[in-house]
Amino acid sequence: MNAESDERQGVTEPAAPGPAAGEGAAEEPALGSRAPQFIQRSRALHLSWQVGVFIVGLAVVVVGIIMLPLPGPGWLVIFAGMAIWATEFVWAQLVLRWTKRKVTEAAQRALDPRVRKRNLILTTIAAVICAAAVAVYVVKFGLVMPWKIKE
Repeated sequence: MNAESDERQGVTEPAAPGPAAGEGAAEEPALGSRAPQFIQRSRALHLSWQVGVFIVGLAVVVVGIIMLPLPGPGWLVIFAGMAIWATEFVWAQLVLRWTKRKVTEAAQRALDPRVRKRNLILTTIAAVICAAAVAVYVVKFGLVMPWKIKE
């Protein structure tokens, strides 16, 4: 028997012992289908539900992939498609948990004072370079749009 059929039959495994609530660890939701109970009770209806969720998630992910080279929030749309899949599929839930963990770690590293100082210095240097490039352009061509410059 697999976990999916256990859920439909009402069989639940005891929760694994985790960190105590006082240790500051957030409890993650259980893995598995989040379909309504009346859908989970019927195998054919649940399978149809899963196919529908997969197709909708796939459409959203494909739109996100198309948006990657085009203007638009491609990665955000891809993660939205993954979130749609995660409502029904354990593998997508695990991918989203891993992604959330990695993003949280990156955010913590970015808040490190040394990294913040380095980023501030690099941003200042980039702003100075951009300002110098704009100044050179204005001195050479004046306040004229680049596509209206006559050679």
